[in-house]
Amino acid sequence: MLIRSEWVSYGEHSGYLAWPERAVLPLPALLVIQEVWGVSAHIEDVANRLAAAGYAALAPDLYARHGERPAAWSRERVAEAQAFVNTRPSMNWTDPNVRQVEIARLPETQRRRVDETMDALFASLAAGPVQGEQHAKALLAATRFLRRACPATLGQKVASVGFCMGGGLSALLACYDPDLAGAVIFYGSSPPAELALRIRCPVRGFYGSLDQRINATVTPFAETMKAAGTPFESQIYQGAMHGFFNDTRPAYDVRAARDSFARLLEFLRQVLA
Repeated sequence: MLIRSEWVSYGEHSGYLAWPERAVLPLPALLVIQEVWGVSAHIEDVANRLAAAGYAALAPDLYARHGERPAAWSRERVAEAQAFVNTRPSMNWTDPNVRQVEIARLPETQRRRVDETMDALFASLAAGPVQGEQHAKALLAATRFLRRACPATLGQKVASVGFCMGGGLSALLACYDPDLAGAVIFYGSSPPAELALRIRCPVRGFYGSLDQRINATVTPFAETMKAAGTPFESQIYQGAMHGFFNDTRPAYDVRAARDSFARLLEFLRQVLA
């Protein structure tokens, strides 16, 4: 299928937009929310896959303002840091002490670049609710753009899907956007109960059984959603790790990725019909 794609700007924000070239517009819209690694080639590829399924997919760049990223967050620097992390997939990179020990093994010039970028990336995770609120505002700007201003999606329903950090943000967006048609979480942290009670749309979650830190949040989230009468379904893949959908990472699990993608498309068919 021919996919048309471009970088678009809306206010101070920007993102990668993809849609099937021969489709009659407007189309149902989908936010594809980045991992901690930003809008990478992988996230663009996911947007393209969803465009090939008949949607207009927008991946907002949460690290850019007016189309520019700070140097430490540049795609080249982030790709370099990710390549380093891929050589040691079992490390707990959220622990700054672990990061320092491993980064110290690098040559000096590379060490400085990777250290600065890793600190910048994981500081955004450590900022927790504060950073989450800022990202939520950026995502709300994206859903407004899709509904009100983007010719490819004008007036259409909008759903979200996010991965890792973006999985948690997909759920968080559902807490703040009452018009969201559906939200999908790929191995992302669940929102606190006081926020989850605001969710009005169906939510679907996909998790790896070996991802214990994230999975610890799923049962309380499911209980909150059940108490509120809001649909939530989760799928846990045995033997799969955090990041199982990302085919550029050592944790990639083809069976879990294949099954979850099929279930994702079925969910989107239901909520964006």
